[in-house]
Amino acid sequence: MSELDAIREAVVREHMGSENRHDFDATIATFDHPRYELVGTGEVHDGEAEVRRYFADTRAAFPDQRNRIVGLYPSRDAVIAEFVLSGTHLGRLRGLPPTRRAFECPMLAVFAFAPGGRRITCERVYFDASTILRQLGLASDPRSLRGRLEAAALHPLTVGGALLRALRR
Repeated sequence: MSELDAIREAVVREHMGSENRHDFDATIATFDHPRYELVGTGEVHDGEAEVRRYFADTRAAFPDQRNRIVGLYPSRDAVIAEFVLSGTHLGRLRGLPPTRRAFECPMLAVFAFAPGGRRITCERVYFDASTILRQLGLASDPRSLRGRLEAAALHPLTVGGALLRALRR
């Protein structure tokens, strides 16, 4: 591992550790320009004010939110982090009241760095949002009876169209 790779890995460890400690000043300090891209939801939080709002919103909903690093993998201008995110839904989440249920979801994040850079330019997080929603009781597995009933009730045109297409075969 090169010296630059070791520095970048230490920055990512500090970034993720400071998120666990809720020391968001330290988290912001790991960025050259704060930016989160949440691929699982399509959200982008660009700039310090938006990133701080993201921290406030998610930690209000999940005050015990934590990440557990599984592995860090240096790349050319990035560090790829494999981790497990967990938390308990104890506050409002996008207007929804707390379910008091916990979630645990494996994730990958690409921590991008400018060429030769020593601070993060973007954290791009890949995850399956439906895994979290199912564990919180906010969505059901579409293969289950409950999931099929929910889909039929909430999306009758989509389900009806699928049934018609199946009958025409």
